[in-house]
Amino acid sequence: MDLRLDGKVALVTGASGGLGRHFAGVLAAAGATVVLAARRTEKLAEAVEEIGPGRAHAVPLDVTDPTSVTAAFEAAEAATGAVVDVLVNNAGLAKTAPALETSPQDWRTVLDTNLTGAFHVATEAAARMKAAGRAGSIVNIASIVGLRPAGAVASYAASKAGLIHLTKALALELARDDVRVNALAPGYIETDINAAFFATDAGQKLIKRIPQRRLGRMSDLDAPLLMLCSDASAFMTGAVVPVDGGHLVSSL
Repeated sequence: MDLRLDGKVALVTGASGGLGRHFAGVLAAAGATVVLAARRTEKLAEAVEEIGPGRAHAVPLDVTDPTSVTAAFEAAEAATGAVVDVLVNNAGLAKTAPALETSPQDWRTVLDTNLTGAFHVATEAAARMKAAGRAGSIVNIASIVGLRPAGAVASYAASKAGLIHLTKALALELARDDVRVNALAPGYIETDINAAFFATDAGQKLIKRIPQRRLGRMSDLDAPLLMLCSDASAFMTGAVVPVDGGHLVSSL
C-alpha cells in the first residue's frame, strides 16, 4: 500500500495547533507540499518554520467567512503554483454544556464552524479540483460523537453528525469528477488541551469505558489519515473511518 503524497499539495484547516498541526506534519513527512490554514497566523508561522519553509506555507483562514475561504485557496495556489489536491477539513470547536443551558449564540458558533465552515471549504476545494480537471481527496475530520452521542455536547454532536452526512452527500455528487470525499472519526485522543481532564477521576472513568482501556494518541490517526488522503484509497468515497479503540462497539 503506497501512502506517499509526493507531488501533491495538501491544505489543512485549523492547522495552528492540536490535531491540525499534527496532520500537517504527517502529510509533509509523506511528501506533500503542505498549506497550513487558520486564524492564528502567528502559530502558523511557527509550524511552517518547524516543518520547513518551501515544504510548508501558511495562509490566513476563517472558515465561517466564504470570502476568507476563497482568498485562502487563491493564496495557496499562488504560494505553491498548483491547485490543492488534498484537503483535510479539520477546523472545529466545541462548547460543553447541557442542551438546556446552551445559548443560541453558542449553538450557532459551533454549527457555523464545524458544519457550515466545513461546507464552505470543501465546496471551494472541490470546485477548483473540478475546474482544473484534477483528481482530489477531501477528508473531513468528524468524531465518534457524530455517530453515537455523548452528554453535554449536543451542538458538537449535531455538527459532527451533519458533517458525516455532508461527507456522504458530497461523495455522491463528486464521484464522477474523481473527487473523493471521506471522513475520519477519531475517538478520545489525548492532546495538550485535554490531558489535565483525563488525569482526573472523571477522565479515568471515561477511559475505562473504552474497550482498549486507553486514550488514542495522535499518531494512531496517521495511517488512517494517509490512507484516505493518498491513492491507496482510490476506490473509497463516502466512507467514515472510526479510530476509537473500539469505543463505538462497546456494550451499552
